[in-house]
Amino acid sequence: MQALQSAPSAASPPRRASPLALLASRRFGALFATQFFSAFNDNALKNALVLMIAYRTHGADALSAGLLIPLAGGLFILPFFLCSASAGALADGSDKAWLARIIKLVEIAVMLAAAAGVIAGSTVVLLALLFAMGVEAAFFGPIKYAILPDLLAPHELLLGNALVEAGTFLAILLGTIAGMLIATGHGEIAVATLIILVAIAAWGASLMIPPTSPAAMPAPFQWNFVAATARLIGSAAERPVPFRSMLGISWFWLVGALYLSQFPSYVRFVFGSEEMVVTLFLAVFSVGVGAGSMLCNRILRGRISARTVPWGMLGLALFSVDLWLANPASPIVGGLTPISAFLAVPESWRILGDLFGIAASGGVFIVPLYALLQTASDERRRARTIGANNIINAAAMVLSAVLTMALVAAGISVPGCFC
Repeated sequence: MQALQSAPSAASPPRRASPLALLASRRFGALFATQFFSAFNDNALKNALVLMIAYRTHGADALSAGLLIPLAGGLFILPFFLCSASAGALADGSDKAWLARIIKLVEIAVMLAAAAGVIAGSTVVLLALLFAMGVEAAFFGPIKYAILPDLLAPHELLLGNALVEAGTFLAILLGTIAGMLIATGHGEIAVATLIILVAIAAWGASLMIPPTSPAAMPAPFQWNFVAATARLIGSAAERPVPFRSMLGISWFWLVGALYLSQFPSYVRFVFGSEEMVVTLFLAVFSVGVGAGSMLCNRILRGRISARTVPWGMLGLALFSVDLWLANPASPIVGGLTPISAFLAVPESWRILGDLFGIAASGGVFIVPLYALLQTASDERRRARTIGANNIINAAAMVLSAVLTMALVAAGISVPGCFC
């Protein structure tokens, strides 16, 4: 009788989920914290290592920054091509919470090795550990999205995805800032301590993720990564809604990677401003994605629908055009101006507004696509579908880098690339 009284009637609409209540719940809060700490650690370590290697290399071991940065990025992305198919199959056939704990425990070992590499100043060790981090991220990737429908009610799923997106971009921002500050101002011991503590925090949070039931029988591990990847993408393409969602998400990451990768050149060569302005741009972009993600949930009121996707795309186009129109007529040359001088120019606030609008439109665009990908996928193959999405996303980011280099080589300015 009590159960009947507590159950909502079929005719009554589901109560809207509260962001704070969802974050405070064990079933979602633990996953959110695990993902947040992991994203923070990835970006803090990547940026700290790249900066430290770039400024400490000497003699025969020297690597130019122009070679090091794409090499480090490639080493981190490569595992998504090699491991995502197997990672998805493993997640579908296992308790995802248990698997997340194992992956986060391995991350502690990777961070311990990374700490030793940082203190020793070994270029080879640090680059190898970037690859190891990529492997760990590739195996965790299918879990963090495939587990959401297991932990959340249908009317909470859109908000859960919005919070994950907002939290991930906030962690990217904080991790990038931490990596820059640590590498340039606090030394090796601080780097080693931070990455170990954050890895332990991620593992501790993963211990509180509620267990889930395997969605399918465990699949045999496939050593032929190319064939496994091809089969996975072919299988995902058989279901139109999830596959179209993958293409839309990948398009977002293609555009987002272009913006994020070009912020340093944009600030340095178009505005002639110091590095703090790059951090400001990244902060505005990250907050914008979070705001757009939460706005999407408010507009749709928890209903999983693609009706905000065209509006998000329209916003991306309009704000990108206005960003191009708002740029200085000619690049600013001379010494680097401080952030105070940049903010003193009225046109700078228009630039920041456009960046916020682009990022917010991206949040409105991408959140419903992730929810559709999760709900329209075969439950028994949901993690493998997320793995296929990760492969296509990685390919889109690589394509973004290639297209950006081609446009720059053809004489297109950075603002022209944005538009």
